[in-house]
Amino acid sequence: MRYLLNGHSLNLVPELCNGCCRCEEVCPHGVFSLVQRKAEIVNRDGCMECGACRMNCATNAISVISGVGCAQLVINSMRRKNGAGVPCECK
Repeated sequence: MRYLLNGHSLNLVPELCNGCCRCEEVCPHGVFSLVQRKAEIVNRDGCMECGACRMNCATNAISVISGVGCAQLVINSMRRKNGAGVPCECK
């Protein structure tokens, strides 16, 4: 599922990453992957900006404005013609 197509607030500073894998473990949409012992963003469009990665990063290598992507999904679903909407998956 895509939440935002551009303008993500998600940012990763690879130089600060210690390779602990917590971001990969806590991300509900597989946004991160460990490559050569460093986290990389591999699925930016999957990011719902929940903030789990940021809150679990011991080295502060990740920054994100929490809630933006999920809110965008809800707004976009309400704009659809049929009004059916898409349920928010952030729990």
